[in-house]
Amino acid sequence: MTYYKEHKLKDGRILILRNGEKKDAEGVLNNFIKTHAESDYLLTYPEECTFTVEKEGMYLEKKKESEREIEIVAIVDDRVVGTAGVDAIGNVMKLKHRCSFGVSVEKAYWGLGMGRALTSASIECAKTAGYLQMELDVVKDNERAVKLYESLGFETYGENEMGFKTRDGKYQSLVLMRKVL
Repeated sequence: MTYYKEHKLKDGRILILRNGEKKDAEGVLNNFIKTHAESDYLLTYPEECTFTVEKEGMYLEKKKESEREIEIVAIVDDRVVGTAGVDAIGNVMKLKHRCSFGVSVEKAYWGLGMGRALTSASIECAKTAGYLQMELDVVKDNERAVKLYESLGFETYGENEMGFKTRDGKYQSLVLMRKVL
């Protein structure tokens, strides 16, 4: 699946959203480590990243060639500052209609419309791929993200009170959300 769009951010800069490619591997990996260090709302801690630049490049190329999955990179001033991905939940008949979604944006770019642009792009790609339902988990305390997803048509269908266990042994509740496409 191929994707490319440009958006104007709230601060006037141009945001480019496009497929990640092998040439983006180092930037995507650096962005992953940075975003996962800046926020406790993401799935992993930065030191848990097992990808090398080579593995990241292969992953991005595989996603670029896929008809049903995509990794979108967000580029501002020629630098990767965010990513979003759409992944199949399964390829068997009973699961083919569902996909999952994830997004991360560097903290310096929060509040500029990038999360909305990446989420909207992911919804568009999921529809193009033929999915009928898009799903995500979001940390309940991440109120800005929950409100964003709700504004784009996602609905809560459950909660996992022990969804994440942090380094200090505390639990973060996950809100389970879905959007019918």
